[in-house]
Amino acid sequence: MVVQGRKLHAAAIGFFEIIIYITALGKVVNGLDDPGNLLAYALGFASGNYIGIFIEEKIALGNFAAQVVLKTSKNREVLDSLRNNGFGVTSVQGSGKEGSREILNIALKRKDLDKLKQILYEYDERVFITVSNTKPISGGYFAPKKK
Repeated sequence: MVVQGRKLHAAAIGFFEIIIYITALGKVVNGLDDPGNLLAYALGFASGNYIGIFIEEKIALGNFAAQVVLKTSKNREVLDSLRNNGFGVTSVQGSGKEGSREILNIALKRKDLDKLKQILYEYDERVFITVSNTKPISGGYFAPKKK
C-alpha cells in the first residue's frame, strides 16, 4: 500500500499492525524465561507474512507495465487478440541478436496479468515478458471498469 501511494489504506493497516505488534512483543518480552514464547512469536510473524502476501496477491491492487518481445510470425494476430481482450498495447520495432523483433508495451491492471500471459502463450510458449509495478500519471488506455 505504501509503495502504491495508497496513504489512507497504509495508515489504517499500519495502525492495527502496530497494535498487534506491540501487544504480541510485550507478551514475548515479559515471558523470556519460556523459549516457547519466542518460538510462537517467530512462527506467528512468519505465518503472518506468508498469509499477508497470499491475500495481497489475490486482491491484486495496482497496475503493471509489461514489455513483451515477440518472436512469432503472428505478430498482427497477437496484437489484435490483446486489443480485443481490453489491453492497451503500443508496438515498436527493435532488433536483437537474432534479428528484428516487435516490442509491445502494455499497461494493465495487476489482476489481468494471468490473462495477458495466457493470450501470449497461445502464440509463443517462449515469449519474453518483463513486468514492473507502475503508477500511471495521466492518459493512456485502460479498459472500462467492470461492474
